[in-house]
Amino acid sequence: MRFRGNTRFASAVGLVLGLLCVVDSAKVNKHKPWIETTYHGIVTENDDKVLLDPPLIALDKDAPLRYAESFEVTLTEEGEICGFRIHGQNVPFEAVVLDKSTGEGVIRARDKLDCELQKEHTFTIQAYDCGEGPDGANMKKSHKATVHIQVNDINEYSPVFKEKSYKATVIEGKKYDSILKVEAVDADCSFQFSQICNYEIVTPDVPFTIDKDGFIKNTEKLSYGKERMYKLTVTAYDCGKNRASEDVLVKISVKPTCKPSWQGFNKRIEYEPGTGSLALFPSMHLETCDEPITSIRANVELETNHIGKGCDRDTYSEKSLHKLCGASSGTVELLPSPSSSANWTVGLPTDNGHDSDQVFEFNGTQAIKVPDGMVSTSLKEPFTISVWMRHGPGAHEKETILCNSDKTEMNRHHYSLYIHNCRLILLLRQDPSEAENYKPAEFHWKLDQACDKEWHHYVLNVEFPTVSLFVDGTTFEPFLVTEDYPLHASKIETQLTIGACWQDNSGHDNDTESVSEPTSGGNARMAQFFRGNLAGLMIRSGKLENKKVIDCLYTCKEGLDVQLPEEVASAVKVEFNPNQSSLTVEGDDIDAFDKVMQHISYLNSRQFPTPGIRHLRISTSVKCFNKESCVTLPDAEGYVMVLQPEEPKISLSGIDHFARSAAEFESQEGVTLFPELRIVSTITREVEADTEAETVEGADDDPTVQETVVSEEIMHNLDTCEVTVVGDELNGEHESLEVDMSQLQQHGLEMSSSNLGFAITGVNTMSNYEQVLHLIRYKNWHTEALFDRKFKLVCSELNGRYISNDFKVEVNVIHTANPVEHANNAMVQPNFINPVHHASVDLSGHNLVNAHQASVVPSAATIVIVVCVSFLVFMIILGVFRIRAAHQRTMRDQESGKENEMDWDDSALTITVNPMETYEDQHSSEEEEEEEEESEDGEEEDDITSAESESSEDEEGGETEDQQGASRQQQLEWDDSTLTY
Repeated sequence: MRFRGNTRFASAVGLVLGLLCVVDSAKVNKHKPWIETTYHGIVTENDDKVLLDPPLIALDKDAPLRYAESFEVTLTEEGEICGFRIHGQNVPFEAVVLDKSTGEGVIRARDKLDCELQKEHTFTIQAYDCGEGPDGANMKKSHKATVHIQVNDINEYSPVFKEKSYKATVIEGKKYDSILKVEAVDADCSFQFSQICNYEIVTPDVPFTIDKDGFIKNTEKLSYGKERMYKLTVTAYDCGKNRASEDVLVKISVKPTCKPSWQGFNKRIEYEPGTGSLALFPSMHLETCDEPITSIRANVELETNHIGKGCDRDTYSEKSLHKLCGASSGTVELLPSPSSSANWTVGLPTDNGHDSDQVFEFNGTQAIKVPDGMVSTSLKEPFTISVWMRHGPGAHEKETILCNSDKTEMNRHHYSLYIHNCRLILLLRQDPSEAENYKPAEFHWKLDQACDKEWHHYVLNVEFPTVSLFVDGTTFEPFLVTEDYPLHASKIETQLTIGACWQDNSGHDNDTESVSEPTSGGNARMAQFFRGNLAGLMIRSGKLENKKVIDCLYTCKEGLDVQLPEEVASAVKVEFNPNQSSLTVEGDDIDAFDKVMQHISYLNSRQFPTPGIRHLRISTSVKCFNKESCVTLPDAEGYVMVLQPEEPKISLSGIDHFARSAAEFESQEGVTLFPELRIVSTITREVEADTEAETVEGADDDPTVQETVVSEEIMHNLDTCEVTVVGDELNGEHESLEVDMSQLQQHGLEMSSSNLGFAITGVNTMSNYEQVLHLIRYKNWHTEALFDRKFKLVCSELNGRYISNDFKVEVNVIHTANPVEHANNAMVQPNFINPVHHASVDLSGHNLVNAHQASVVPSAATIVIVVCVSFLVFMIILGVFRIRAAHQRTMRDQESGKENEMDWDDSALTITVNPMETYEDQHSSEEEEEEEEESEDGEEEDDITSAESESSEDEEGGETEDQQGASRQQQLEWDDSTLTY
């Protein structure tokens, strides 16, 4: 029985467990939701509804039993879908479940869509069911499906033109297939609304038409005389028929019939000195009239033959230029500018100007003799002759440039340089001490430059028996060399001449030709005159000129320049002539050729260039595919106007009047003439008026309104400073002008002297010239009859182009009769100085030295008179001061007495004074009174004139008496201290 009861219990438990398993199996979520793999959608911009194909539906095969939220078991036909999830970054869409039981959903835009920003969107979507139980456990997800959504465009934008305006140029008489193209764009994203379907010319009655692509062409041939410019208004339409938001302006210019030429450059080009390089043709281009051109060759020429010696160069003396170029010393200048120390060129006609190089003219009747000793009579050692020459075709006679011949009798030419039939010939006869055999004597060069009427630079390097000729830096070999015997020994002196040969009338030398017009008296005259211009004739013995120096002497300071752009450097070839006055450009690319021409510039490196016109000429030749119809380009001409440079004003200032004792003039050091010399150069600039002043009504009509002019100090070089005596010439027996030669050599300067003074030459800074001029001394060994001496200093720049003021210095001699007797007077006799900037002040020293010029009173007596008068004036002034000081003390005593009466009103008091204290107080009071007097005297000294102040030394001599008088007066005043109040 027990066994059977247990069996029944076990059966019941199994039944219950089975039922529980059946119920649990009904709640299991076995299947995943299912959706399509791909969806395609369309949405219109500015809308949020997405039309999907296929529709968004999710299915689930799970059993209908599930726990609801109230934990009650409900029955459904199929599983439910709780939501959709979108995967992707920045997806502007969301998926929403419309019906959980059917799994139907929809996709919509979260924000406003813009087709212009993004036309398509792609992302993935996934469905998920509601899971098991009320908490949605064991939720299942479907696979990920891809969604493609296209954003449809709406016609929200209007066409807009790419340019604000359009320009074109046409040539009259031609009908074009297309003149220019206008183009508009539409910002819409779709093809329909973003395309421009039509263009239209709004302006009526114009001979132009436009097609749907925006190309404008003329409907008839245009005439420049009828209309020079047409202005058209053009609009555009997109395919949605939206018109352009703004119409565009089209300007079409009509040009006359095309003529191939250079265009776009100014004929007048102004160059301001000191501005560096100036582009000559910055906007120039070559108009070829659409002719097919294969190559171009242009020659740009700057004409400077009329400036100086062929172009703008530094106008220093030839000797200074040689030194600047690095030539060795020993150069002798045979054609210097006329001066007190070199006056043999005074009679020659010159260019009468200092803006450019000074040249000398020889018209066939003038010649000059070089002073003896300027050039060594023997030229055996290597030597160099250099000269600038301009010579035109002349007669067939010999024309002598330089000649060294016998002064008398024999008329032998020792050496000479001359022109004959456009040939340059150097004659060099050997010294008679040489062996009696033939040696080279004449060297001939046939040169076109010798007769082309242009300036050329000639350098002959003579190192016997060879002679090298350089013309404008280029070497030329002689085409003929003739030989001759050396000259016979003779003691006849020689004469060096320029422009002709010196010969005796009685001579019969076949190498000379006489002319009827003599240039000087005597039995000798000139022959073989030169006709042309010469400048810078130099001879240097002992060393030949090297090529570097020769090139430096010839190089111009102005010329053409070009900086080739990198992109065209390989496409164009540029060549210059030696002095850079001409350049040639060759190329086959017109655009590259134009760029090179636009970079051609003019440069003048001189601080003070020669003003004036430099003509420009562009000669161009082209080659075409069709040689028969190739265009011909005319020459283009213009000119560079070099403006007048701001001329510097060289000012010399310093002490222009002073006196020194006779002993100083006779001393070894002498008297320094320019101890405080100052050289300053300024230029004057005009400053424009302030804008406020210009706006004042009527200011332009006011004749009193003046432009502001300011002076600005500048630095430049000097090349000459000349010191000359004013009045009698220097007497070498008892007076001289001297300068420290070591300082001259240290600064590379040279000095030439004469009985009129001396000149310091060489290109150097104003500061260095100051230092040297400070050291100039004047000595005189016999000063008994000398009362004064006057000198004049003048400095210049650029061979006299800019000249300073005449700075005159007057030096007076102070004579003393007896130094022992007049020792006290010598103490009050200073050196008299009269600075330039205080020339209006009448100094006593100035009056003294002027008295020497017109008075017969001896100098010692004059000094005594002046000293006595000064002492008398001093005593009068001193007496006035003392009277005034005594009066002031009396007034102070009265005021102190009144104060004492008020303070000591009770007269019953008795004051007893100790005699010892009185003595001490007396001395202390004396010191106080002296201090008061000194302060009062200091106040009064402001009214003293300069003449009175010079007597201050005499006042020291009277201080002892003044102190004694003051002591006595103090003692009298202190006697009142013993009184009883």
